[in-house]
Amino acid sequence: MLIPKKNRIEIYKYLFREGVLYAEKDFNLPKHPSIDVPNLQVIKLMQSLKSKEFVTEQFAWRHYYWFLTNEGIEHLREYLNLPSEIVPNTLKKSTRNMERRPMGDRPPRRDRGERDGYRGAPGGYGRGAAMDKGSAPGDFQPGFGRGGAPPAPQ
Repeated sequence: MLIPKKNRIEIYKYLFREGVLYAEKDFNLPKHPSIDVPNLQVIKLMQSLKSKEFVTEQFAWRHYYWFLTNEGIEHLREYLNLPSEIVPNTLKKSTRNMERRPMGDRPPRRDRGERDGYRGAPGGYGRGAAMDKGSAPGDFQPGFGRGGAPPAPQ
């Protein structure tokens, strides 16, 4: 497929800047969501780069995902005439503070005190206040169950 040089450069610039590229598997999509070129041209150009082992490809849920390899970075640097100081975003260090809390990234657990009235705690449904209202008398013996003999008379 013949891809205009202007579109090829736009795709290469985006791929180099981000380090990754995705495209929906829809060959009739008029425009790629992130780049102003037809989706088919993005897919075909990435297939070409994949065959040269400049990108690795993943496919999931009707979407292609391409990741630049080290050889691909060098190739795009030469093609786009970029200095070696410029690197894709996937290779840049994060400036985000990575300080971790003692229990990791999970939010703190809520206080167990709000569940006092649950699962048999005093004053809850299992025992205590709820059992006083309409509960069985203290000398109540439950039935004898399936196939068991009735209790002996006293």
